[in-house]
Amino acid sequence: MRDARVLGARSLPEPGAMTPGEAVDEMPGATRRTRRCALLELTFGHSRSMVSRVQLYKTVTFINVMKIKVVVAAAILAVFGGAFRGQAAEKGDAAAELKALVTKVKAKLQDGKTTEADLAPELKEFGALLENHKGEKTDDVARILYMEAQLYLQVLEKPEKGMELVQQLKTDFPDTELGKKAPEIIEAIKRQEEAQKIQKALVAGAAFPDFEEKDVAGKPVSIAKYKGKVVLIDFWATWCGPCVHELPNVIKAYEKHHDKGFEIIGISLDQDKEKLTSFTEEKKMTWQQYFDGKGWGNKLAEKYGIQSIPATFLLDGNGKIIGRDLRGEALEAAVTGALAKQKID
Repeated sequence: MRDARVLGARSLPEPGAMTPGEAVDEMPGATRRTRRCALLELTFGHSRSMVSRVQLYKTVTFINVMKIKVVVAAAILAVFGGAFRGQAAEKGDAAAELKALVTKVKAKLQDGKTTEADLAPELKEFGALLENHKGEKTDDVARILYMEAQLYLQVLEKPEKGMELVQQLKTDFPDTELGKKAPEIIEAIKRQEEAQKIQKALVAGAAFPDFEEKDVAGKPVSIAKYKGKVVLIDFWATWCGPCVHELPNVIKAYEKHHDKGFEIIGISLDQDKEKLTSFTEEKKMTWQQYFDGKGWGNKLAEKYGIQSIPATFLLDGNGKIIGRDLRGEALEAAVTGALAKQKID
């Protein structure tokens, strides 16, 4: 069963189902911006309670924006096909009107229109829909408010307004499916905000906070253990498409520079230990791996505010951050430069 990345309870989808985040992970490559937009489009296109967190930075760069949009359209159909299908006939005007509005929003997102000014007409329309259905305490009307909240949270990145709308959802629609989930969503928003604060502090030149844990083999692992070495901290998982796609570059860098003082500490968000160890043995990934089997609840992922993978931090011999999320040639150049500077110092 795949991991679910949800804004709210960390539940799992039905067996064989694919979450929005996984659909984007399966893309063969994308820039940080286009992959983020893709996941926003997938998330906002979904009319139910499973909502992908804003953990959106997947950074393999091989296909262009137009190809991304084609993949996104296909993924939307694959993941959410049928989410609205037939609702107008079965559930009344609120569902049909929301379907039309969401279609407009998705079209703008696909065109790269993601600012409050760009979406002003649609925001106004959300308010009008809620006013038109005032007094109707149904799941369909609750979904209108919920989708407006997600627009502020996921696209406009205005958590205060999004939180206000989720609170309204809890108060005005307490007996609906989404109203009952509102407390979980509120807690998830708070966790997300805290994670973002942590991430903002992890900038180039800052000391990367150390940890002392046991690796998957039961051996001690920490940053202090590698003092004087150039270290790559790699948050990843075997089920993460972009992680696996980037792996050949990581292995190449390790094999080339390991004997010169380059180390890697993998932090796996896998839940299956046997699968992880089998994978690392097959790929000859001989560096240490931290694993606790908690997936997105991974202790170190939470400690460092990780919201998406792959996420990497390159550290110098003193444990200070040199760079983040370096891929391919950028990783090679950064490691080479760091080792050369280390030698001079």
